[in-house]
Amino acid sequence: MENGKSKIQSKREGLSRRSLLELGALGLAAAMLPGSALAQDKKLKVAAIFATPTEEPWVHQIHVALQRAEKELGIEYKWSEKVQTADFSRVMREYAQGGYELVLGDAFAAERESRRTAKQFPKVAFLFGSGAGPAEPNFAVFDNWIHEPAYLSGLIAGKMSKSGTIGAVAAMGIPEVNRLVNAFFAGAREVNPNIKRKVAFIGSFFDPPKAKEAAIAQIDAGVDVIYAERFGVIEAAVERKILAISNMSDQSNLGPDTVITGPVWDMYPTVEHAIKLVKAGVFTAQDYGDFSRMAKGGSFLAPYHKFDKTLPADVKELVEKKKAEILDGNFRVNVDEDTPVSD
Repeated sequence: MENGKSKIQSKREGLSRRSLLELGALGLAAAMLPGSALAQDKKLKVAAIFATPTEEPWVHQIHVALQRAEKELGIEYKWSEKVQTADFSRVMREYAQGGYELVLGDAFAAERESRRTAKQFPKVAFLFGSGAGPAEPNFAVFDNWIHEPAYLSGLIAGKMSKSGTIGAVAAMGIPEVNRLVNAFFAGAREVNPNIKRKVAFIGSFFDPPKAKEAAIAQIDAGVDVIYAERFGVIEAAVERKILAISNMSDQSNLGPDTVITGPVWDMYPTVEHAIKLVKAGVFTAQDYGDFSRMAKGGSFLAPYHKFDKTLPADVKELVEKKKAEILDGNFRVNVDEDTPVSD
């Protein structure tokens, strides 16, 4: 006897305890499999890499969408801003090696570097703003296809201009900027074929003082409605008391008596779709551009705010009619990516 127990009983109990431990280990492993309750409780780690400060309009909209996803979709979100091209690959690697399963950002200045780095981490999903196409197996792309509300804004500008000259101050003459400015002017000429255009590029995505200076030059040249594709333009419009169209986000607060409306880019539909695919384990390299269009909820015209009472009824009716035609698929805003020039 061993403490009142036979050796056979003790051996049986030892085997039983060992078996239970083994079963427990197997159960824990099973719980960690995709789709299990424990695996579902684990937060998806999502990162973003931005070349500019998060205040820059284009980047800001991505950042805001990811912050919303953090609250509504339960992700863990971290970001890096003002990342230089020379550091882009390093930051991508740090996130990929740090357990982040989805990495977003703007690759326009680092196209080759970002694509080359993504190939090194085939199990990580990358979704980057890009002027090129997706690349298998894991490099998806997006862009701000908000030319539709830009066109609607142009309708308003063409109707509201008294001088017959409207302007646009933009970043640079690249396709993703050109199509917005061209759509804006196309809308204006739809209602006033004789409208004159002034265009200025500041050569930067974020230089408010330079944008303001370019806007003042246009106003001095007769522009009385201006498209603020970049930050700094609205400040000039407020000072000179002319009307302005904002860009990317609702910027009425920058000039309540100046900003009529403007195209808004909502990145949440894009972000939400990508997160769901990653969680389901079915993320693929594809172009997410359509999720920025009005029909998908990825873009819209900002509220009129104070101008809701002063904007002529016929102008609002015209905009609503065109908006309905776009959403119904009965009207397509032309995508013109040629660099616009002043008249």
